[in-house]
Amino acid sequence: MTERITRDMTPSEILAKLREASGYYLCNNERDVSQSDFKSRLMPLTTVRVAPYREAVGFFSVEVSGGATVHVDLLRKQVNPFDRLRIARKAMPKTLLQTVCRGASLFGYRHYPENVIRLTVRQFAKYVDVWRVYDFLNHIPNMIPVFEEVQKAGKLLMPSICFATGEEHTDAYYVRKVKEILAVTGPEVIISIKNYAGLGTPKRLSRLVKAIRSACPDVILHYHGCNTDGNDIGRMTAAVLTGVKICDVADHGYGAVYGQAPALTLIQTLEDYGRQAVGLDMDALIQSSNLLRQELKIYEPFESPFRGHDPTVAQYKLTGGAVGSAFEQADQGGFLERMPEILQEMAKVLVELGNWWSVTPGSQIIWTTAVNNILYGRYERPSLDLKNLLLGRYGPLPFYEPENWIFEKVLEYQRTDGKKWHRILYDEGGLIKPADAHLNQERQRLQAQLDRPISDEDLVLYLLFPFDALAFFKFVARYGKTWLLPPEIWFRRGGFKTGERLSFADERGVPHSIEIISTRREGASHLTTLLVDQYYQTINVKV
Repeated sequence: MTERITRDMTPSEILAKLREASGYYLCNNERDVSQSDFKSRLMPLTTVRVAPYREAVGFFSVEVSGGATVHVDLLRKQVNPFDRLRIARKAMPKTLLQTVCRGASLFGYRHYPENVIRLTVRQFAKYVDVWRVYDFLNHIPNMIPVFEEVQKAGKLLMPSICFATGEEHTDAYYVRKVKEILAVTGPEVIISIKNYAGLGTPKRLSRLVKAIRSACPDVILHYHGCNTDGNDIGRMTAAVLTGVKICDVADHGYGAVYGQAPALTLIQTLEDYGRQAVGLDMDALIQSSNLLRQELKIYEPFESPFRGHDPTVAQYKLTGGAVGSAFEQADQGGFLERMPEILQEMAKVLVELGNWWSVTPGSQIIWTTAVNNILYGRYERPSLDLKNLLLGRYGPLPFYEPENWIFEKVLEYQRTDGKKWHRILYDEGGLIKPADAHLNQERQRLQAQLDRPISDEDLVLYLLFPFDALAFFKFVARYGKTWLLPPEIWFRRGGFKTGERLSFADERGVPHSIEIISTRREGASHLTTLLVDQYYQTINVKV
């Protein structure tokens, strides 16, 4: 397997091997499958169980972090995001680990101060080998601090252009963006085409790849798409046939609905065209999927209530990572039956607001605006994020501005000074970089709340998500590293019976056992006594 790319290679060596390769490579996007199809619920022990087979497959990389997963891991008390990376690194020592980063929004939903961006990248770069970086407005300056820190760390940089459809989305526009990126980064990068919602036909993607390669013949291209409409095998096939060297895929039988399309299907399709996946062990690939089919039942409760592929995504253009969550919010909010209306409104809103890319944080702006429009009237309850978008806080709109009546409704909403929208835009508009955070003060504040020394990793998570990180740290202080529990125990519903014994192995293969001795309620508290690895422990939880 001499063609295999491993993490002991430098970025220059990796790029040279990619340029020489006659075939194509695959990235297993575990992270996006988890986010798109299972609401970011994948637990570390599922990664550990499938890791020996994935390590044997010979993937270019495995994306295990980034996007919404960093926040959800903290929010749902699933695992420390840095522990997730350490676990994956130990389980797959040869394989490149990959993340996706939202430019100045990092793994969050707003622009962060530059010193927070740089500190965050430095900490995550200790474990992450490949950095896929995008901006929802394709505004390259928003990504430059991340670019610089990734390259300083000696990691492989994968700047992305977000792709969509519409008359403004020309090949010339995207070629111009690729050149703008390369002017900043230099040629030693991989350019990613981020087809966030699975848009366009195979013919359209083929034309785009040809245009980029014609203008920049030495550039290495990567394709990241979602299979929302069920047609991403066609798009990936066309992309590889016209020169893309890496494609993101899923395991067959696990996800592959709103996330990536299955690897084996792509491999079989491209074999008919004489194109081979480089250095791939097919038996290991099939073993991975066989194992994950068994794991699938654990995560089924988190699948979208809206089942199956949806070709109408070509109109509303919602990123695959947000589709499942959108339907879950509608279900919990009591307006699931109005989703067809909301999706139609999303399509309308996106065109009205400039026909840019509905990917985080832009997808949240489109989704919230469409829901509010349907529930309360069009632009009657605009969000602060929508106001900031129209003020240019995220960067300039790439194609055209909304009509004046939208500016009026949004910018004058709840204003008490009587200022008109055009004056608001003149006085307050423009991209404003957040002031640098006071890192020492924030460290001291967190240390005081936890009463323990604070690491740089702790500080980064707190700076990104102050409330949820603090809650997570307090949870770990009380209950320990509960991610050691297998997902079938972690996600079990209906409680545990007295006398029940749970046996499992941790990520290192060490056996453990938990026996439920007794449970009782005392006032507002629920007391549970456990025998954990032969040690008694009573947990007091307020109901």
